[in-house]
Amino acid sequence: MQLTVLVSPMALIKAAESTMKQVLLKALDVLKTGGIVAYPTETFYGLGVKYDREDSLERLYTLKQRPREKAMPLIIGNRALLSVVADSISAAAESVMDRFWPGPLILILPAKKNLPRLITAGTQRVAVRIPGDSFALHLAGIAGFPITATSANPSGMPPARDAETVIKYFKDDIDLIIDAGPTPGILPSTIVDMTGDTLNILREGMVKKESLLLKL
Repeated sequence: MQLTVLVSPMALIKAAESTMKQVLLKALDVLKTGGIVAYPTETFYGLGVKYDREDSLERLYTLKQRPREKAMPLIIGNRALLSVVADSISAAAESVMDRFWPGPLILILPAKKNLPRLITAGTQRVAVRIPGDSFALHLAGIAGFPITATSANPSGMPPARDAETVIKYFKDDIDLIIDAGPTPGILPSTIVDMTGDTLNILREGMVKKESLLLKL
């Protein structure tokens, strides 16, 4: 895998797979110090900040021109981190995770009460997933904390499927851009509400309704 790392103000560093760890550590350092990282997922490019940095969340909402009533989705590297963000997990939700994580499926779960309001938008719910095979999965795995995974585009614009589009949208307002080439960019993640005992599909994306309902 060839990676290109763009560091504001647009310094260009090329990294091969042999330096993946250094790239991940750089991204992790930017997140921990309050920066915004653009990174490829298995669907489109996403924008990441550390989930509990309210200053970074404010900056991210402003950058995307995102309405404050829209919650901010998260990625995690393993299911143990659900205890950081989710207040409870039903047996039905566990079953769906068993089948579709890691992968392009966002679950809406009851949120921990101490989460920043900009993560939940005051809904008492949190949107979270373990991403499929991509830079996002490696980043979430090394981080050990939840990272935002909102699409890399201003609200109302098409999601970015390559680093060039991220740059076009945001110029040098992103602290770090990880360029691993174009993402599949066909469909977004599917979103499923699992706050109760039943499955409620809010958005059908890469994971199809038929697959979700197959074993229910």
